Amino acid sequence: MEKVNFIIETLNIRFDKGTLDMDNSSDMLTVTVGKSIIHEVIRFLKEDEMMGFTFLTTLCGIHFPDSPLPLGVIYHLHNLTENRRIRVKTFVPQESPHLPSITPLFAAANWMERETFDFYGIIFDGHPNLQRILNVEYLDYFPLRKEYPLEDPTREDKDDRFFGR
Repeated sequence: MEKVNFIIETLNIRFDKGTLDMDNSSDMLTVTVGKSIIHEVIRFLKEDEMMGFTFLTTLCGIHFPDSPLPLGVIYHLHNLTENRRIRVKTFVPQESPHLPSITPLFAAANWMERETFDFYGIIFDGHPNLQRILNVEYLDYFPLRKEYPLEDPTREDKDDRFFGR
């Protein structure tokens, strides 16, 4: 627990203007930062000897359509020597979903950023090859955004009485 407190204090001191929230109530420490400092925070967590988060486990997109900043990215980093993990989140507006690429820091981020672009439309500035990776190139929407109704309102083959509605 004291290492988690050290991480929280260090991040608050170093990034006092850009750290939006820290939460240690779940399975791992979660830090939410502004998009302007996300690259700097990830670099610090990786390169600082006291932090030691040298392994990128996951990078994925998220979409909360009712939020002021609906699109975001979650980064999971792992300190292998201490077996400690941290979750770093940042959010961007849907009108301008740009974030800096972390491929210069983690080569493994390459395909994860491409997948996030492919499904959420988040653009990673400085990425060496940002193009669709799983969907067809001519797809004109981003399939994991929550922009469509769950059910087709024009369906006539379903009787809602059988579904408790």
